[in-house]
Amino acid sequence: MAIASYIAAGLNLVVGLVALWLASRWAYQASAASDGGWQWVRSGVLLAIGLSGLTALGAEVVWTRILSLILGPTVYTFSIILGMFLVGIGAGSAAGAWWAGTRGNARLWLGVSQFLLAAVAGFAVFMLADSLPYWPGNLLSTRGPWRDFLGDLLRAGLAVLPGAFLWGASFPLALAAMSEGRAEEDPGKVVGAVYGANTIGAIVGAVLFAIVLIPAIGTRDSNRVIILVSVAGGLAALWPLFNRHLLKICAGTALAILLAWAAPDIPWKLIGFGRRLPSTTGTWDLLYKSEGINSSIAYSRWEGGQIYFHVAGKVEASTEVQDMSLQRLLGHLPALVHPNPKSVLVVGCGAGVTAGSFVVHPEVEKITICEIEPRIPPATAKYFARENHGVVNYKRTSVLFDDARHFVLTTPEKFDIITSDPIHPWVKGMATLYTTEYFEMVKRHLNPGGVVTQWVPLYESNLDTVQSEIATFFEVFPNGSIWGNVNTDGSGYDLVLLGQEGKLHIDLDALQKRLTKFDYYDARQSIFDSGFNSGIDMLSTFAAQAPDLRQWLRGAAINRDRSLKLQYLAGLSLNTNASNEIYNAILKFARFPDDVFTGSAENVAQLRGSLQRRHF
Repeated sequence: MAIASYIAAGLNLVVGLVALWLASRWAYQASAASDGGWQWVRSGVLLAIGLSGLTALGAEVVWTRILSLILGPTVYTFSIILGMFLVGIGAGSAAGAWWAGTRGNARLWLGVSQFLLAAVAGFAVFMLADSLPYWPGNLLSTRGPWRDFLGDLLRAGLAVLPGAFLWGASFPLALAAMSEGRAEEDPGKVVGAVYGANTIGAIVGAVLFAIVLIPAIGTRDSNRVIILVSVAGGLAALWPLFNRHLLKICAGTALAILLAWAAPDIPWKLIGFGRRLPSTTGTWDLLYKSEGINSSIAYSRWEGGQIYFHVAGKVEASTEVQDMSLQRLLGHLPALVHPNPKSVLVVGCGAGVTAGSFVVHPEVEKITICEIEPRIPPATAKYFARENHGVVNYKRTSVLFDDARHFVLTTPEKFDIITSDPIHPWVKGMATLYTTEYFEMVKRHLNPGGVVTQWVPLYESNLDTVQSEIATFFEVFPNGSIWGNVNTDGSGYDLVLLGQEGKLHIDLDALQKRLTKFDYYDARQSIFDSGFNSGIDMLSTFAAQAPDLRQWLRGAAINRDRSLKLQYLAGLSLNTNASNEIYNAILKFARFPDDVFTGSAENVAQLRGSLQRRHF
C-alpha cells in the first residue's frame, strides 16, 4: 500500500511537470468581453450538471452496496466496480465531446442525456434486483479466482457501464451548452463553473446517499430518488426549450415516474446469502431485515428451526451446533483461563452469544460491546435473547457504537479479557482487525494477566490466508495458542487464537473447583449447551502452541497496517473449501502440552484422553 501511494504521488508529480511545460509554451490571456454566463437560462445548465454529479455518486454508493452483496464485498469487487464506473465515464466523455462538436444544440442533448439516465438507472435497478443476484457463480471453484473475476466484470459492467457512459457524456455536453453562442467566453471560467457544479453535486450525492438515504429509506427508494433527480436534471437543462418540446418532455417525465414507481426491492436473501443466493435451498422465513449506515443485515429461521444472523451477504452467526460452540468458546475459554475476570471487551456484537457467555460467569462485573452498525444490537436482543442470555439489555452491559480500531485506540480503559469476532477477513476493511498494530493496541489495553481471543475462519479460506492470520497474531503474542472448533462431522471449521502475557498455564483442579460452585450453575449449563460435557471437555479443543508451529508458519505473510496483505490473500480465497486440510496440517505439529495443563493425575488423564479422541 505504501508503494502504491508513492506511485500515485509520482504520477501526480509527472502531471504537474507536464502542465508547467505546457504553460511555458502557450501563454494565457483572459477574454476581454465576458459576462460570466450567469443568466438564469445558463444557470439551468449548472443545475443540471450539478444534479448529474449528485446522481452519479449517489448511484455509485447505492449500486456498490448491492453489487458487493452479489459479488462478495472483497477489495477486488470494489476495484472492479470503481473501474467500471471510470471506464464508462471516460468513454462517455469522449463520445459526448464528439457529439457536441458534430450535432450542436448541446443544451437539448444535455437534457436528453439526463432523461436517458433515468431510463438507464431504472434498467440497472431491475438488473440488480431481479436478474444479477440469480446468476450462477463459480462457488468453490478449483480453477482459481481469475475466471470468477471475468464473471464479476460482466455483471458489474451490465449494471454500471450504461449509466456511467451517460454521466461521462453529460460533462462535455454541459460545457458546450454553457459556451453556445458565446465564443468570446473565457474557457477557464466556463470549465471551472461546470466542474465546480458537478463536483459539489457529487459530494452532496455521496454524503446524502451513504449517510442519510440508504439508512433512512433503503436502496430501493434510493434508486427511485436517482431516477427522479435525473429527470429533474433534464428538466433544468431543457427549461428554455419547453415550448418547442413540451409533449416530449411531459411524456418522458411521466415514463420516468412510472419507472421509479415500478422499481423492485432487492431480495432479502441477497442480504442473507450474497453470491450464494442461487445455490441456497430449503425454506427460509425472514424475521427481520434492515439496511443500515454500515451494513445490510437480516435475521431468518430455517425450516422452522435454527435462527440465523446475516450481514454483508453471508451467515455470520446462528443457533447451529458448530456456530454455538464457536461463539461460546470465544467467551467461556478466556473466562476460565483468566483466574478472576472482572471486565470484558467484546469486539462485534453479532448474535451476542459470545458477549452473553460472560453473563453467566459470576466474577464478571462489566461487559463492553463495541459494534459499528447501530441496528444490530436491538435486533439481536430480540431474536437471540435466549442464546445470548439477554446480554444486550443486561444491567452490567454497555453497548458502544464505534469502529473497533478507533475505540481500542482512544479508550483509556483496560480490560481483563478482550475477544474479537469480526466479519470474515475477505470482507473489505476487516483485515485491519487482523494486523500486528491492532493486536499491539489490544495488548496495551489488557490488565496484568489479561487474555485475548480472536476468531479465525477455516472455511472460505486457504492455507496462505490462515497462515498469515496465525503468524500475525503470534508476532504479537509469541506464547499464543490455537483452539479448534470442529464441524458436526469432526472436520475443521474455524479456530480460536488465545494470547496473553507470559506462558499459558491452566490449573485443571482449580478450574474444576470453580465450575462446581453453586453460582457457576448457569456457566456449567451454558458450556453444556455449547456441546461440551464439561470444562475439561471444552479444553480438549486445544490444538497447538506458537512454538509448535514455527516451522509451519515460516514465510507466512505478516499483515500490517501499511500492507494489509491479508485482505488481498483472503479476497482470492473466498470460494475455497480447504478447512479440513488446513486443520489437519496444524494438528501434524501438535503435541500434548505438559507445560500448559497441570493438576491431579485424574484430571490430566481425562484431558489427555479427550484430546486423544478429538485429534491426537
